Amino acid sequence: MDSVIIRRNVFLRAIVTEKLRTDLQNELQNAADEIDQHIAEIDAQTRHYVTDLQRTDLQQAMALRKRIEAEKRNQQEQRDALLERKAQVAELQDGTEVLRGTLESYVELKVGDNLAEVLGGVEIVTKDNEVVEIRQRQIVEEENAAPVTPIITPGSDR
Repeated sequence: MDSVIIRRNVFLRAIVTEKLRTDLQNELQNAADEIDQHIAEIDAQTRHYVTDLQRTDLQQAMALRKRIEAEKRNQQEQRDALLERKAQVAELQDGTEVLRGTLESYVELKVGDNLAEVLGGVEIVTKDNEVVEIRQRQIVEEENAAPVTPIITPGSDR
């Protein structure tokens, strides 16, 4: 056997433009709004049940209320993190690259190939959703390259 097909990472990068900033901010705001809606649903679905439970078993009602409040705090923390990322997106400079997520591709690994180079992966660079470059990721260059801001929106890393 002289070769084998393997799976490797493909990094998806985007060049920052006004359209990208707007798209990212809208995605993050929509995700934050969904969490707000989920919190409201938790309140609506549990309010009457907890009130009824208080009449029959106060301890169980208090324990349930604590779990509900803990879940709501968790949801609010996620929402706050999304809004913080939204603010970071507003500060991105045009022309810089941001990491949008990772994909996978298959590559043929042959005898004599540089394993580090093959496994280092490929990068797809987009500008306003148009692919403008596909490049082999250079590990050595990465160490000396300017840092790339990772902006991964909900669902983009699947």
